[in-house]
Amino acid sequence: MDLKALREQIDEIDRQMVQLFDRRMRVAADVAAYKKENGLPILDESRERIKLDAVAAMAEEDMAAYTRTLYVHLMALSRDYQQKLMQISAADCQKEETSLRIGLIGGKLGHSYSPEIHALLGMTYPYELREVAPSEIGDFLKTNPYDGFNVTIPYKKDIIPYLCGMSDTARRLGSVNTVFRTPDGWWGDNTDYDGFSYMVRRTGYEVRGKKAVVIGSGGVAPTVCAVLEDLGAASVTVLSHRENTHQMRALHNDAKIVVNTSPVGMYPQNGESPIPADAFPSMECALDLIYNPFETVFLADARERGCVTESGISMLVAQAKRGAELFTGYPLEDALCDSVTAQMIRSRRNLILIGMPGCGKSTVGKRAAARLGREFVDLDDEIVKKAGKPISAIFAEDGEDAFRAMEHDVICEICKRSSLVIATGGGCVTRTANYRPMAQNGVLLWLKRDIAALPTNGRPLSQAQSPAAIYEIRRPMYEAFSDAAVENTDSVNDTVEAVLKAFSEISDRVRT
Repeated sequence: MDLKALREQIDEIDRQMVQLFDRRMRVAADVAAYKKENGLPILDESRERIKLDAVAAMAEEDMAAYTRTLYVHLMALSRDYQQKLMQISAADCQKEETSLRIGLIGGKLGHSYSPEIHALLGMTYPYELREVAPSEIGDFLKTNPYDGFNVTIPYKKDIIPYLCGMSDTARRLGSVNTVFRTPDGWWGDNTDYDGFSYMVRRTGYEVRGKKAVVIGSGGVAPTVCAVLEDLGAASVTVLSHRENTHQMRALHNDAKIVVNTSPVGMYPQNGESPIPADAFPSMECALDLIYNPFETVFLADARERGCVTESGISMLVAQAKRGAELFTGYPLEDALCDSVTAQMIRSRRNLILIGMPGCGKSTVGKRAAARLGREFVDLDDEIVKKAGKPISAIFAEDGEDAFRAMEHDVICEICKRSSLVIATGGGCVTRTANYRPMAQNGVLLWLKRDIAALPTNGRPLSQAQSPAAIYEIRRPMYEAFSDAAVENTDSVNDTVEAVLKAFSEISDRVRT
């Protein structure tokens, strides 16, 4: 049989499949109407798992895995379609939300992004942070005023004996991070599964058939393993803190996917990585559950090697979105995850101005900070504070190398913070080691100005060399460091507008 005839067969099969898909979705619409009328949730995990096993069993043995994958996607489409059909008016939803009281409990919570994420998801209920001691868990569940709450370390397992029941996912993982009231008592679920699933889907990387290594054996590691296994990974190996050695990594150096679930590299210990940059030479996809900083050293190393990378902020948003659905009983648009993730990244990216001495970084930076309602930091001022003397004196008394070492320390300390507008010294780009700490949370904009307009007074290097000579040396460095260039037109207002426009356009992009 020739190729044309084979393709004609496929065309006919596709025609029948499209007709059957249309019929299936029409029935799904009727199911949605019934669920809405009877107050039933869209997702029935038990039903879906049984269905997946059933369709896989119907297929020929060599097609079972492919059939299962097809139905995973088909069910996701069906849920999405039902969700759109079941959308309840925002007014009705908000009215009921405001009567809810939701919170987060844990041992030591510190700063949490959760209240902001739930607000960005459109939730109007108050979201409170509550630190609870281990001995208080039982009494807390009896007396607390919440309608639902999230659970973080160390209580994701400890809370299970106090629940009247939990979802199949939570039971399978032995871990609960979302709890809400039912007529029978507290019910537990695990939305970390939904969060990591979204994080993987967001990359577009195909997991099926690939070998994966998970760094860290803490509370979320089993969830990560379960998702990777459900997506068809060929194998999943966990390397605990003790097992994360050169010898053990060498046994798995053919891994295509590496996931960091450990806290190594998390703020304020920025600059560390759980593995050497060359640990997994076959790695194609690197996922880091850390979300502060947005780009850890682990991810930066992987990106520079050409790997697909993703930060944990997308997982944090997606698990919160699923939690909000459980708290309110209302479905939310899947597209919310993308938009809220982008907003969270944009609001926390540092706006960092680089460029020649005298190009206007401080003037423009102060105006931009005022427009954004952010703190402005001039790195040269921070160096002066650290040294206790002017920059000219540092150059004269200690030399340029001492100044550059001090500048690097200040960059590492300031740029690990978030939501700042930062003006750098003109020569920060002469040390490649400065790029990583600036880029981890920042958008780097090169502020360009006519060389003839650059002042030289009080600038040690500009007095020793002409601005034009310095610019010729540094121009390729500014190009290499910057995410975009903006012209300083000598109109401060116009330049600020151009800087803010560039920052807005690229602040939530992933570097490639």
